[in-house]
Amino acid sequence: MAKAELIKIPASQMLVGLTIKLPLKWTQHPFFINRIKLKSLAQIELIRGLDLSFVYVLSGHELLPETIEEVEDASEAEDAAKPKTKGSALDSKSAAIKAMRIGQQRFLNNINESRSVFAKVGLDPEAAYRDAATLVEGLVEHLQETDTPYLTLVGSGEMEVSVTQHGISVAVLSLMIGHALDLPKSDMRDLALGSLFHDFGKLKIPENIRRKRNDLSEPERNYLKMHPNLGFDTLNACSLYPKNVLNIVLHHHEYIDGSGYPDHLTEKDIPQLTQIVSLVNDYEDLLAQFTFSPQLALGTLFKSHAKQHSQSLIGILVKVLGIFPPGTLVSLSDGSIGKVMMTTSEVKQPHVWSCNHAGGEPNLRFLLEEDVTVSSVLKLEELTEGALKTLQADSPISFYFSAMPDS
Repeated sequence: MAKAELIKIPASQMLVGLTIKLPLKWTQHPFFINRIKLKSLAQIELIRGLDLSFVYVLSGHELLPETIEEVEDASEAEDAAKPKTKGSALDSKSAAIKAMRIGQQRFLNNINESRSVFAKVGLDPEAAYRDAATLVEGLVEHLQETDTPYLTLVGSGEMEVSVTQHGISVAVLSLMIGHALDLPKSDMRDLALGSLFHDFGKLKIPENIRRKRNDLSEPERNYLKMHPNLGFDTLNACSLYPKNVLNIVLHHHEYIDGSGYPDHLTEKDIPQLTQIVSLVNDYEDLLAQFTFSPQLALGTLFKSHAKQHSQSLIGILVKVLGIFPPGTLVSLSDGSIGKVMMTTSEVKQPHVWSCNHAGGEPNLRFLLEEDVTVSSVLKLEELTEGALKTLQADSPISFYFSAMPDS
C-alpha cells in the first residue's frame, strides 16, 4: 500500500491542538522527537522561532480551515489595510516581534552548536576549539549589534535545562555585564568561552546524580562538586584554552568570602572574569530553585548572597536584568496579567505575553504603545490553571540579547 502523503501547512497557520512533524533533522531543533503535540501559543512561538516555512500535520486536521489559502489571503489583506508610516506603532511592534524571534532562533542554534562542540572535545580537540571560538565570536557580534542591548526571554521547549542551554544563557548575562564594564574584546571572548564551558565537567558525572533534584547523599554531593576539576583537567590537557577560560571553568563556584569550592579562594585570588561568571551562575542556580521567579531569585541573591559577590558586580547585574527581568510574572494596571518577554528602556513597560486571569484573551502586548504599566509581581501559585498554561509560567527561563535596532 502506498504511504499517504503528509499534509503541509504554512508555519504561520499552526494551531493549538494540532500534532505536527517538523521538517528538520533532530540536530536542528531542541525537541526530543520531530513529532510534537501543540499545547500552547507559547510553544507555537518557540517553533516559529526555528524560521520554518511549513510543517507537516499528523493529526487534528478538523481544526484547520477548509482552505489555508483563504486564511493567508485574509491575513495579507488585513496587513495591507494597516497604516505603515515610518515610526508608527506597527513598525515598532513588528521590530520587537522580529527581535524576539531572532533571539530565540539564535539561542536554539547556539545550543545545537554547543552540543556539537562538546561532542568533539575528546575526539578532535582542535576542531572543538575552533568551533567554540566561532560560536563565541557570533555571541559577541550579536551583543554589539546595538549600543543599548536588552534581554529577551528564550527557551529550548524542554522542562529540563541542559548543560549547553545553561552555558549559553550564562554567557549572555556575563557578556551583558562585560559590556557594561566596557571590557576589551579579548576579555569578552574569554568571558563567553569560559561561560560556555563552565559546566562541561558535569557531563562526566553520572546522569542519575547530575539530574537528581533533591536529597543528594553526601558522597553524591561531593561527586557533583568535582565537576569544576573534571572540566578543567579535560580542557587543560588540550593546551588550547586561554588561562582566563581555564580559571573560569575551575573556579566558577568560588566566592569572594572564601565559602566557595574547590579551593576556597577569596576576592584577591579570583580574577574579575571568573567573578562575573560565578555571580551569573549563582543567579541562574537560584532561578532554577525559586519556582521560576527571576525577580525572587534576584532578590535572594541581593539579600542572602551579597557577601559572596562583589557589590559593584551585583549592581550591574541588577541593571542588566531590570526591575522586571524576562520571565517575571506580572499584574498589569489594566487588570490583566502577563509574563515579561523583553526588557525595554522603560522598566515598567516591558513587552509581555498577556492574558486575563482565567487564561483567556492571550496576546503579545507592547506596553510602550499603551497607557499600561506593570503594577506588581505575581507568584506562580497566584495563577489560575488556565493562566498557568497560557503563560507557560512554569517553563525554565533563559536569556538572549534582543536584536532591536538602535532608535
